[in-house]
Amino acid sequence: QKPFACGHCGRCFIHKNSLVRHQWVHTGEDPLPCKSCPRSSGYEESLTKHQRVHTGERPFACDRCPGAFHDMDKQTLTVHQRVHTGEKPYKCGECGKTYSRKEGLSRH
Repeated sequence: QKPFACGHCGRCFIHKNSLVRHQWVHTGEDPLPCKSCPRSSGYEESLTKHQRVHTGERPFACDRCPGAFHDMDKQTLTVHQRVHTGEKPYKCGECGKTYSRKEGLSRH
């Protein structure tokens, strides 16, 4: 059961704080400012990833290439590493063609 409904669009949430955060989409409010630049965000995770631009932190850097991404998370790193491994886990059930990304299979 999701007792907290958005008054703008009707979307429902289990937790009140999730509703409050969602409502920022409608108000345009970004209450979490970056301490190093004018950018702000409505989500802590997005702000944390952005702040890596300033700190240089790269907790999920690729160990096979020098191109590390500030906003990379564990899932993004896993997908990126398929460039090096050649892994293509998404297979078309009709023709057998394989893809490294789910989006590739969906487009196919």
